[in-house]
Amino acid sequence: MNLKPGVGKTTSAVWLAHALHESGLSPLLVDGDPASSALRWSELAGGFPFPVIALPVGDVHRRVNDFLGNRQAVVLDAPQLEDHPRITRSIMRYAGEWIVPVTPAPIELDRMAPILGEMADVQSLRAEPARSAVLLNRTNRPDATRTGPDADAREALTERGFEVLDTHIARLDLYAQSFGNPVQAKGSAYMDFAEELIKRQEEA
Repeated sequence: MNLKPGVGKTTSAVWLAHALHESGLSPLLVDGDPASSALRWSELAGGFPFPVIALPVGDVHRRVNDFLGNRQAVVLDAPQLEDHPRITRSIMRYAGEWIVPVTPAPIELDRMAPILGEMADVQSLRAEPARSAVLLNRTNRPDATRTGPDADAREALTERGFEVLDTHIARLDLYAQSFGNPVQAKGSAYMDFAEELIKRQEEA
């Protein structure tokens, strides 16, 4: 989830779902965006090895379990909050973990403050609080951002109250040009992303 489009939400959701599948879990991918980008991606790629459903509706949290079956994980691709608040908030009411993809650029970091308010509002509607974390996306170099050029972005987000995942996604054509193509997550940063989320779930 994020306030705006173009930050890599769909790319992250699709690659994460593939990484979970390749990890031995059986995910369900829920496309909550009215643009249906994840669903279209699966069609162009000849289908994904797990189900993809479109639910661009304001009561996603009430409907997802109807499609869950024996699936062990659900990945929900939320639309931009600023244009589709009802859908995104409904997704946030369902999801146990909110992931916010963020590009480590000053203009993107500046737009993060309102997200905390949105999170607080939705948390008040939940029976149990959701976990939340930032995924640094399109980082400037493939090695660790803790000491690299994006370390300042990690520090700034932490100071503003965000938890930042250890995993980050480098700016690579492998991800940027992957729409519509089959995905193999093995060996990619998204496999690390999936493993970190699984660990967070186990610790919770």
